[in-house]
Amino acid sequence: MRALTYHGSHDVRVDTVPDPILQEPDDIVLKITATAICGSDLHLYRGKMPELEDGDILGHEFMGVVVEAGSEVTKLRKGDRVVVPFVIACGHCFFCERQLFSACETTNPDRGAILNKKNVRSGAALFGYTHLYGGIPGGQAEYVRVPKANVGPIKIPDTLVDEQVLFLSDILPTGYQAVVNADIGPGSSIAIFGAGPVGLMTAACARMLGAEKIFMIDHHPYRLEFARQTYNVFPINFDQVDPAEVIIENTALRGVDAAIDAIGFEAKGSALETVMTNLKLEGSSGKALRQCIAAVRRGGTVSVPGVYAGFIHGFLFGDAFEKGLTFKMGQTHVQHFLPELLGYIESGKLRPDVIISHRMPLAEAADAYRIFDKKEEDCRKVVLTP
Repeated sequence: MRALTYHGSHDVRVDTVPDPILQEPDDIVLKITATAICGSDLHLYRGKMPELEDGDILGHEFMGVVVEAGSEVTKLRKGDRVVVPFVIACGHCFFCERQLFSACETTNPDRGAILNKKNVRSGAALFGYTHLYGGIPGGQAEYVRVPKANVGPIKIPDTLVDEQVLFLSDILPTGYQAVVNADIGPGSSIAIFGAGPVGLMTAACARMLGAEKIFMIDHHPYRLEFARQTYNVFPINFDQVDPAEVIIENTALRGVDAAIDAIGFEAKGSALETVMTNLKLEGSSGKALRQCIAAVRRGGTVSVPGVYAGFIHGFLFGDAFEKGLTFKMGQTHVQHFLPELLGYIESGKLRPDVIISHRMPLAEAADAYRIFDKKEEDCRKVVLTP
């Protein structure tokens, strides 16, 4: 089959690789009908994430049709059309029983992350996202093996086309979890840092749940203008003003109820932070988090769906303490939200497909990564078809 493979920083290629096969009795093999490039895929593309190997198949946003099913697969059968969560979860471990699917302790048993000098096992395996997260081949391909097929893949009715539901795989539940974690409801105010795909899905979900005022912070004018037209946000270009100051001035000098960091560790930081990151003295820029802390009101919430890696200097923990802030963050518990979000799409309350700007064949995936990475052609979101 043909698949998009990693060969180093800014070097991805569509290669011929072996077809996937069933390895466990609860596996399925999926023929991909649509896949997408996620903003977090760009961390891999830029060589910012460890434990990638030459030839790894990328991609964690995908859907398709079941072509093979293992003997213990009970919820799906050949011919079913499904969207697959990027998180691979067993459904019965300590964490899965608590609906904390991204913390599943069984699907990624062989790899660990050193946290506070303790050998703490990593969370759930993820599709196409380094060997730290299981080294599972991703879905930017013609076919993919899906482990734990009884827990996660959701059947899609024929009344919905692929593009309407594809983002159930990641960015829509990620944006929704960010808003739920922030306790956003009717009359709330929210600041979303980052107008990329996750930021846009966050805005869509916040608006659906009744947020009254949404500030959107970015420095790409075309993304801010799209967010303004589509979700009626208050756009702020951080290259022109201090976002937190503008937000405070427009919220009776209090700040917003919640701030969402939809950027993550590659947020544009200071010159010092850039040098420290390049020298591996710092894992991430803390600029977006500092802005979130400054922009949120006392007793408010900072919700972080953006990916972070390593440690951060200048976190301003004292400010967060003095304001009595709550922080909620982490990989998305996708399986928990899928039925609810599918219902919102079916009813027309959510239209995630409106953010798609580019549709390209899988054969042109390398060009698609370059366009998305460089923000060329006003690129917001790329969908690939094998």
